[in-house]
Amino acid sequence: MPLPEGIRQQLEKEIAASPHPRERVVNVLLSLQRHYGYLTEEAIQEGAEICGRPPIELEELATFYDFMYREPVGRYVIHVCDGLVCWMEREFSVLDYLCRTLKIEPGGTTADGEFTVLPAACIGFCDHAPAMLINGEMYGPLDPAAIDRILAELRGKPCEAVLCR
Repeated sequence: MPLPEGIRQQLEKEIAASPHPRERVVNVLLSLQRHYGYLTEEAIQEGAEICGRPPIELEELATFYDFMYREPVGRYVIHVCDGLVCWMEREFSVLDYLCRTLKIEPGGTTADGEFTVLPAACIGFCDHAPAMLINGEMYGPLDPAAIDRILAELRGKPCEAVLCR
């Protein structure tokens, strides 16, 4: 699926208008991820061309950040906070519970392609710990009943978030 010319032109325009074009690389990668669903090899190459940077620089960024995906992900990407506050504010492991409930390993995607579960160092929702982030939306504080309710609401629901493919 080639990158639409309109997206390419918009990204090139943003880079040209920036006083520090190199600072726009992460934004370019996120735009490509929204289009492809994850950062394919083709996306990394296109991003490198658009940014005028070597592909290895974009690859390094794409593998560094938790919110950039180098492999296909589910319609709903669940980032489970693995930070200190979430550890302190729980009586159970949100990550373990999700993986058991969805029958996947951490980093895995359900067989139906609905959910991917990824640990994250921190999602910045400490005042609602334990917490998780699903396609950019915060949820917390969590317990097994809340997680079950959230998953039930998401199953089969039309997905309008940018991570859906």
